[in-house]
Amino acid sequence: MNHCNRTIACLYTLAMMAGSLSCTVVRDVRTDWHMYYGDKLLQQDSLDEALAEFELAAELNPHLAIAHSKMGTIYRRLGEIGLAIEAFSEAVRQNPLSFDDTLNLAQLYHFTMRIRDAIQAYLHAVELEPESFEAQLNLGACYQQIGDLAQAAERFQAAIDLNPENPNAYVNLGVALDSQGRHYEAIHAYKDALERDNRQPLVLVNLAQTYMNQDRLKMARQSLQQAIAMDSSLAVAHEALGYCLFRLRLFNEAADSYTSALAYDWKLARAHAGLGSISMLKYLDEQEVDRDSHRDQAIEHWHQSLEINPEQPRIRRLLEKYAISKGNPEGLLLDDQADR
Repeated sequence: MNHCNRTIACLYTLAMMAGSLSCTVVRDVRTDWHMYYGDKLLQQDSLDEALAEFELAAELNPHLAIAHSKMGTIYRRLGEIGLAIEAFSEAVRQNPLSFDDTLNLAQLYHFTMRIRDAIQAYLHAVELEPESFEAQLNLGACYQQIGDLAQAAERFQAAIDLNPENPNAYVNLGVALDSQGRHYEAIHAYKDALERDNRQPLVLVNLAQTYMNQDRLKMARQSLQQAIAMDSSLAVAHEALGYCLFRLRLFNEAADSYTSALAYDWKLARAHAGLGSISMLKYLDEQEVDRDSHRDQAIEHWHQSLEINPEQPRIRRLLEKYAISKGNPEGLLLDDQADR
């Protein structure tokens, strides 16, 4: 036991035996004792025993922010997220200037989808440390989740200003800008991300989606082919390529891409919807063999799509109108794919 610890032990013993110290000093000595052993146990990964020591310290001194903070850390490691939130909340109440506790609280709110609480906590965190890349980036993500795209873009740009070499901030900025219809700025952000890390197939998919928003289908096709070359199992890239090829009216190639997408992920609603549309177009072609089979395939793919994502009014309308063979759905089919 080092000199400091011997002093704590001696003071504690004297206080208990002689009663010569004030109640406040006794409390503080006992609190320090529990905090010391709690830290020792935490270093040994004895989480339950450490937690018990910190709880005793917090009972002795409820205003001791560090005790609540340590409890929050342990609860988080134990997966007790609700208790961790309570502990970090109390730590911040007792010490509003603690950036680490505020950031931990914000992250836990974010993890549990308490997005507006997370925003308030992240705002507090960036007030304490405006140069925290993590806090600015995560605050932007929260704003994006509630649909406040302007604030999201502002925070992502703040994160970029703090760390211009991190590609994630550029990707998030691109998504926020594209959602606002600021397509050229979004493309610039995606390309900045790729300059910093060119092995990002999902960024290429995002870039392709933005090109398609501009009707630059050939550029989109190139980006998606690059993404698939990087990761041939990336289902969303195959699905997006299917959509791009559909809009280029390369229906057989589109069907192949949609089929590849579903081979890697059967639960892609838009791939089922696209295959349904292609099958129905084949049914409408009087030169096709076994047209009724194409019609049945279309209906089944649309059903599959709605089972995965019921919120598709156009697909519902197609089923309502063409579940039986009548009418001419070609125009509606093309509109459906072009208005995704």
